[in-house]
Amino acid sequence: MFAVVSFQFLNAQKILIPMDQEQHDHLKAYGIIYDILEYQIPVDWLLNYRGGSFLIDEYSVFTEECRIRGVSFERLSRTATSLVYFDIEKDNMAIVRLEKAPRVAVYSPPTAQPWDDAVTMALTYAGIPYQTIWDKQVFLGALDHFDWLHLSHEDFTGQYNKYYKKYGQTDWYRNLRQDREKLADDLGFSSVHEEKKAIASAIKTYLRNGGYLFAMCSATDTYDIALAQTGIDGVAQIFDGTPADPEVNKKLNYDACLAFKNFNVYTDPMQKELSDINYPPSNLPVTGNGEFEYFSMFEFSAKFDPKPTMLTQNHVRTIRGFRGQTTGFHREKIKNRIIILNDNLGTDESQVKYIHGTHGAGTFTFLGGHDPEAYQYFIGDIPTELSGHKNSPGFRLILNNVLFPAAKLKEPKT
Repeated sequence: MFAVVSFQFLNAQKILIPMDQEQHDHLKAYGIIYDILEYQIPVDWLLNYRGGSFLIDEYSVFTEECRIRGVSFERLSRTATSLVYFDIEKDNMAIVRLEKAPRVAVYSPPTAQPWDDAVTMALTYAGIPYQTIWDKQVFLGALDHFDWLHLSHEDFTGQYNKYYKKYGQTDWYRNLRQDREKLADDLGFSSVHEEKKAIASAIKTYLRNGGYLFAMCSATDTYDIALAQTGIDGVAQIFDGTPADPEVNKKLNYDACLAFKNFNVYTDPMQKELSDINYPPSNLPVTGNGEFEYFSMFEFSAKFDPKPTMLTQNHVRTIRGFRGQTTGFHREKIKNRIIILNDNLGTDESQVKYIHGTHGAGTFTFLGGHDPEAYQYFIGDIPTELSGHKNSPGFRLILNNVLFPAAKLKEPKT
């Protein structure tokens, strides 16, 4: 196939993969782009142009693959291509060159969990390869081999998402806890929360060295809580055999956190909430099925702020809300240097859903909620079938993040 692609380069025309309402399958389009990058063929990401469309040189092998996967594409003449460039130059649009297929890792246990992960569903449906890594691999330096890391619903506080009250007597909870405790002991740690703090620190080093981090749901706030609790016992005796420090909230080190500040943790094991970062709190009653909960993407300057623009590319501006163990983030608990990527419509202004920041040479993006196409998810629910949601704007946010490390960014124009 590479020989065919190389030969066709000599007579290449342009192909537009539209990402507006004309696209038949938005999610599989990302997989096509990933495949092209794996052949070391550059792709132009047209930010804010028709929903964040992609422009590539024409190769029959890829147009045929688009047909097979049901991905819409359009052939452009030289004149039509010139008009695209002209529109991008004069309006709030920009071109970002994608050059390298990111090496993707998912931090997830090797044993099956009784819940699904939206990111692995998106990767699988789109056809983007990934590797699963766990604690031993992290300590052995596996993160150095990956460009992009997703944290799959892990509770880095060592409290098993505070499922004890509701699920403490179930087999899956007991097995999960037994596996975590054995792993921590095998690795030489006195408790699960101490072992998870060490993992959080290793991931932070990965970020500082240039890695890209993406997390959803409970892996967002519990990660920062773990960093803030380094050297502090912030979990109840039922989890580690020792009582929580009664002054834990006075000792939290917010400087160690990536995204959040001035939060308080809840040490009561019977209280499902882990901290006051989550907003709205999970103890508030849920009314309806999300028909009044929406959030919209901020429109950034594509030419001056390409990074947040990439992360918010979509064919719609407004997305229906979705809940999770961590549904969103309290605006007052977000550090000032963090970029808020969304605005809310019809909901409390205190809630933030989608944020982005930097640490060292790397970046991180946190998205609240569990599954963009399941307003409320309960353990044991049937997994979302993405073939029925192939134009999902919420899942597009996930896949925007996957392509993020592929970009070669120039300095903004002055």
